[in-house]
Amino acid sequence: MSTRTLIRGGLVVTAAEETHADVLVEDGRVAALAAHGSAAARAWTADRLIDATGKYVIPGGVDAHTHMEFPFGGTFASDDFESGTRAAAWGGTTTIVDFAVQSVGHTLREGLDAWHAKADGKCAIDYAFHMIMSDVDESSLREMDGLVEEGVSSFKLFMAYPGVLYSDDGRILRAMQRSALNGGLIMMHAENGIAIDVLIEQALARGDVDPRFHGETRHVLLEAEATHRAIQLARVAGAPLYVVHVSAQEAVAELAAARDKGLPVFGETCPQYLFLSADHLAEPEFEGAKYVCSTPLRPREHQAALWRGLRTNDLQVVSTDHCPFCFRGQKELGRGDFSRIPNGLPGVENRMDLLHQAVVDGHISRRRWIEIACATPARMFGLYPKKGTIAPGADADIVVYDPMAVQTLSAETHHMNVDYSAYEGRTVTGRVETVLSRGEPVIDGRKFTGRAGHGVYTPRATCQYLS
Repeated sequence: MSTRTLIRGGLVVTAAEETHADVLVEDGRVAALAAHGSAAARAWTADRLIDATGKYVIPGGVDAHTHMEFPFGGTFASDDFESGTRAAAWGGTTTIVDFAVQSVGHTLREGLDAWHAKADGKCAIDYAFHMIMSDVDESSLREMDGLVEEGVSSFKLFMAYPGVLYSDDGRILRAMQRSALNGGLIMMHAENGIAIDVLIEQALARGDVDPRFHGETRHVLLEAEATHRAIQLARVAGAPLYVVHVSAQEAVAELAAARDKGLPVFGETCPQYLFLSADHLAEPEFEGAKYVCSTPLRPREHQAALWRGLRTNDLQVVSTDHCPFCFRGQKELGRGDFSRIPNGLPGVENRMDLLHQAVVDGHISRRRWIEIACATPARMFGLYPKKGTIAPGADADIVVYDPMAVQTLSAETHHMNVDYSAYEGRTVTGRVETVLSRGEPVIDGRKFTGRAGHGVYTPRATCQYLS
């Protein structure tokens, strides 16, 4: 049974252009666009009509960095794939790329299968997986090839968290060499974890136990040093590199220098680094624990370099690193010892709105908003043009966005399964009104109409910036 939806009267904004156009959706895909009021558009008929007059019609967001139900510090992220993808839909995101985790001593396949089991039948929107490699050896290197072929084409390694997720330079180099051959993309958590652990040990010995010391021990220069080292290892391997959650101006400078040499090096930042700062970590009465994430929030002066990096394309993507832990019972595990606070912030629901606020504030243009939040993450991780744009043949992942609506972000009204908002009380201009996922309304006039299991697993091609 064919179903047709007509979205009429809106301003269609993609990374490439802005145009007053009507959008015809048929059988879950974009069938056609035509100028509003044109003979072609007037001739269209549909089962469902969405009036987008005065609104933006934008591609659904692609959040390429989430951690649903992620194990960390003896607990798990408080959003599972059901609650987390529902919240994502409320925020105008229609695809997430989450991280499956290889446990030490186990195969990549076992880790991937475990994450498929977590997500299968639960998701309200479409999803894909990256693979975290915790155990680089001959067997896991061989497994990388098969995973790339079946659509898991990116692999995350950690220079941080010794004894847990950490890989030394030799293992990183070997994984990069393999990715240079199989077309995979190495994603790097770039912090010098060995040195950070020394600073943590020294801080705790001094009695510096409050959340603000989480940021102070994860020094900006240790992010910059690790970013530099990752870039040099990638050069030796002849491999591309994607550095996740860049937070410091010194790290941006390392990426910019590499890109000025023409190297295939890419960078991601997150809303928390653009809108929050180390001041939040210093909030009294342990409130700062709410803002503990890694890389950490930096002093406010770093924000200008991040915005500049987004404008100059030295940073290409804004993802959330959504990894929420409730303040009560989870963040509180670190009372008296900041190193025991679970690392992570909620944000999958807030990203599109915060970045629209950046448009309002003049940091970025409307098309750049869509580029960094939709099109580039889709291209970077092999989902374009199925995802990330509004064009004939693309999946009808479409958001009708009210650019004039004013809302106040709050835990009282958000849909993430976490007991606080990192942006509590912040007023932003712009709000999601209606969301289609493959043509099906999952948010309809500010009502959730989706369901667990609508979202499907989406295999990915290799990075589309390298061909």
